[in-house]
Amino acid sequence: MNLDFDMSLAKGYNSNSQITRVLTEDWFARNMYCPICGKQTIQKVKANAPVKDYICENCKSQYELKSKRVNTDSFQSIVADGEYTTMINRITSLDNPSFFFMHYDEYRVNNLIIVPKCFFTPTIIKERKALPSTARRAGWQGCSILMRKIPSIAKIPIILNGVVRPVTEVVTHYNKVFSLQTKSIESRGWLIDTLNLVERLDNTFTLHQMYAFVKELQLKHPKNNNIEAKIRQQLQFLRDKGIIEFKGNGKYRRI
Repeated sequence: MNLDFDMSLAKGYNSNSQITRVLTEDWFARNMYCPICGKQTIQKVKANAPVKDYICENCKSQYELKSKRVNTDSFQSIVADGEYTTMINRITSLDNPSFFFMHYDEYRVNNLIIVPKCFFTPTIIKERKALPSTARRAGWQGCSILMRKIPSIAKIPIILNGVVRPVTEVVTHYNKVFSLQTKSIESRGWLIDTLNLVERLDNTFTLHQMYAFVKELQLKHPKNNNIEAKIRQQLQFLRDKGIIEFKGNGKYRRI
């Protein structure tokens, strides 16, 4: 995988945003594979397709690419995206895309991660202020992805600090994390909340420590009247999926 952009494609463009779009899309088309099935190429979809940029013709998985010029391996906490209502409708359809997030510097890819679609809920999408009446697209309202609300386990590295991971390793990693896929937005929300809380604790933690988050979870899920039972259910789910290990006596360990 060649991490350098083809700078010859930038000729004739004056806008930095246009240059970025052309260079990143070309690099992606030439280098990226499907991290779900391992097919060597994924296809660009027609322009202006709602909340998706690419599709794998083999497994039909959908993807969107977000890129930013930055010289750090730490992905920014907020990533700008498209129209708010379109985004919300798309991610709540359960046919939403997974997202690639790219960092590049000096026109070379430094970092690339993918976040599986099961980690997108309305709670990680923030609406931006609508454009004023004087704007060309008056009333248009964009949105931002709150990266800080996505659990670390969901941010699967493909390129890390300029080092490319083997394809088979990425595919295996992705499918293990994607095994957490649930069938409803509510279940997605519980999955994300539980993983974020687990990641706030030490590598080895206790059920009692998880119960300390009951009030916090009650605020997020006011219709649930038995938060402790839900916590136990979520921990069992994560244990069955090989994300955590039950050590006995109310103790768990992150794998």
